[in-house]
Amino acid sequence: MTVKFINAKEAASMIKDGTTVAIDAFISFCLADDILSEIETRFIEEGHPHSLSVVNVAGIGGDGKNRGINHFAHKGLMKRFLCSNLSLANKIYPLITENAFPCFMIPQGVLSHMMRAIASGKPGIITEVGMKTFVDPRIDGGCINDAAKACSDIPVQLISLNGSECLFYPAFPIDIAIIKGTKADNKGNISLEKEAMHLEQLEMATAARNSGGIVMVQVDEIVESGDLHPQMVTVPSTLVDYVILGSPENTGQHFIQGLPKPINSWCGDEKIQLEEIKTLPLTKEKVICRRGVFELKEDSFINLGIGLPMSVSNVLNEEGLIKKVSASIESGVMGGVPAPGIATGAAYNPDAILKQPDMFDFYDGGGIDFACLGSAEIDMHGNVNVSRFAGKVPGPGGFINITQGAKNICFMGTFTAGKSDIRIENGGIRIIKDGPHIKFKKNVDHITFSGENSLDKGRQNVLYITERAVFRLQPEGPVLIEIAPGANLQKDILDKMEFTPHISENLKLMDTRLFINKPMGIILK
Repeated sequence: MTVKFINAKEAASMIKDGTTVAIDAFISFCLADDILSEIETRFIEEGHPHSLSVVNVAGIGGDGKNRGINHFAHKGLMKRFLCSNLSLANKIYPLITENAFPCFMIPQGVLSHMMRAIASGKPGIITEVGMKTFVDPRIDGGCINDAAKACSDIPVQLISLNGSECLFYPAFPIDIAIIKGTKADNKGNISLEKEAMHLEQLEMATAARNSGGIVMVQVDEIVESGDLHPQMVTVPSTLVDYVILGSPENTGQHFIQGLPKPINSWCGDEKIQLEEIKTLPLTKEKVICRRGVFELKEDSFINLGIGLPMSVSNVLNEEGLIKKVSASIESGVMGGVPAPGIATGAAYNPDAILKQPDMFDFYDGGGIDFACLGSAEIDMHGNVNVSRFAGKVPGPGGFINITQGAKNICFMGTFTAGKSDIRIENGGIRIIKDGPHIKFKKNVDHITFSGENSLDKGRQNVLYITERAVFRLQPEGPVLIEIAPGANLQKDILDKMEFTPHISENLKLMDTRLFINKPMGIILK
């Protein structure tokens, strides 16, 4: 088929009611927002397309307001939604709560690999990823709302293989694939050279083509045939049906404002001096990140999760240690300094940009030496919840893949949640007003990390790090091993937990260097 060049409105008009639509992006990166916007406009004006089964691999909230999957926040537009993350999809939350459609979440790496499985005609994904978490059919089966629980089309099954239990995620056909590239030539070959990451554009396009579906690609620029070096072509024209030239406001590398320049360092076109990256002020969050660095070893292959853990890279940079480790992000980016906030997924001065499914191969196989991740809730069994809390359903993203494969894990977060006044001074901590919400629960509301599963493996070292206390996962649960100078064991720790933890016989003070406003001068092990 000859590739056709059309506009976004024409692309939206081709999507039929009841079809399965796969959308590729990572927050605001690689996001074909012109096409998604026109789908929304058409639905509002015509009531079509409706009853779509939508799947996206990573979170695609764009700016957290009116981009990405937020375009689909209309009753009737979706009849089923399968994803891994909704942290920036604020408009979708009410529809999930109201059971406007069944919503399922499974691990990001599984969805990434699913595109490859569909492309190659495999029956699905067989893996241990998700065992004993909310994804496990013995718990919630990935169901996020009551509509999902009432649905017979569950995206995961428990099976036995060679005498061992594992999970099977069945494959499904894709009718429409919506992806984004940087350039298209007149034949329809697609390059990604200005993108901050390479996701599963090729796999998703192949999956749709081999399902008998349609591939739509939004690009920033159209060039003459022969202008693209063949090694720059990621998606060949044989897999592309329609090319859409993006509008200036809905194309480019991202939609994020106020970040350090040059952002072209994200795709490797430019370099920034690492000294230009500002050091963090001395806060409780910095103390937490500093404590995590104490667990690092030189030459470690590491992953830093979204939110507070991302600042570990800033601490490493301040200490002159960033080049002593190899940082990675599940998006496929390796090396450099991970970008902050909703720019998560990119990195300044990356060493390499792999495809996302290839990175998850390495993660699932145990390639991560050290991972720092967030923690919204922790319970007496060592379980961690980051996927459903406080009325929100951000989902696991790559959290489950990362935590089930990493050798060493530091779960990071403040000891309590909510507005507080906690100061770092005089080589310790001073709690003037504590957060009102308890985070250490008897039982978490959603199991995103299973302490039981980790202990069964017997090969993981797991810490829970806060600004005032550090715990280590043991068979008896989280064991308190360190307390901050200035914190009172009973009043500031035990009284702020729903369960009484075991306390190490060798309980000690956290290193005073964590609480002093100058570089710690540490040397990696």
